[in-house]
Amino acid sequence: MRKSITISLLVLAVLSFGFFTINAQSAEAPAAPQIEWMTIEEALAANEETPKKMFIDVYTDWCHWCKVMDDKTFSEAEVIDYLNDNFYPVKFNAEQKEPITFKGQTYEYTPAGRRGIHLLAYALLNKQASYPSFVVLDEELNGITILKGFQDKAKFLGNLKRATSAK
Repeated sequence: MRKSITISLLVLAVLSFGFFTINAQSAEAPAAPQIEWMTIEEALAANEETPKKMFIDVYTDWCHWCKVMDDKTFSEAEVIDYLNDNFYPVKFNAEQKEPITFKGQTYEYTPAGRRGIHLLAYALLNKQASYPSFVVLDEELNGITILKGFQDKAKFLGNLKRATSAK
């Protein structure tokens, strides 16, 4: 009996040591690079201080392809670096309820259709709401382009670079 208790305690000690070692190693691992997403209000404030192009990911919580963009394209190192280096990257929920003042005009959420829409999303997308959509603005907050739908890394970066180099 005493021998089995000793063996059980020894096994428990070894397993506990392994658990703590694994947790310590994972806690030390550096965080993977990510897009430094901002709210539109944060980006507007930053743009007042230091003008920079703005990239706006117009999404909804229920949009499947928006989630695929997050998981596949927006997780790619080259995409992360390009967006962080060249833009104020913004995540904008097209169904958010809070009012936003943009270029001197206040936009609000309006119940419309099945779910409703924030009127800033509607304006940014030229009254053609579809998700995901990506709006690129210049330093003066004028529209450069709107990209629509899921895009893999190569297509997304190509479209984004063409759009921003043309202006």
